[in-house]
Amino acid sequence: MKTLFVKEREAPRAWFVIDAEGKPVGRVAAKAAYMLRGKHKVTYAPHQETGDFVVIINAGKAIVTGNKPDGKMYYHHTGFVGGLKSFTFNELLARHPEDPILLAIKGMLPKGPLGRKLLTNVKVYADGNHPHTAQNPQAVEV
Repeated sequence: MKTLFVKEREAPRAWFVIDAEGKPVGRVAAKAAYMLRGKHKVTYAPHQETGDFVVIINAGKAIVTGNKPDGKMYYHHTGFVGGLKSFTFNELLARHPEDPILLAIKGMLPKGPLGRKLLTNVKVYADGNHPHTAQNPQAVEV
């Protein structure tokens, strides 16, 4: 059997939309990361960017289970001495409703230049409106 190699510029790229309303954050993030990497395609190669574009809507209505709304902590360091900032899931959701899903996806992608490039292919919106209707995204069930 021969290995298929597709040039990144010639790889067919599709658009998908995921509705996160009432869905667990981790399940939505896992499905999005899987599609961003292109693992659902025959031409998958771990060193290439051949994945698809993913639009996530209703990110502010995604849920977490158990004690995570008050117990899960997110950390950010300003770079200054003593500059460690921490937020709970509910605090982060109130400030930036897109961030919990975006951070979950970021953690599931490879670290380095490829992961940073793949993260630009996901668009997360807090409500049901998105400006990508011209791309005719296909709905994906989680």
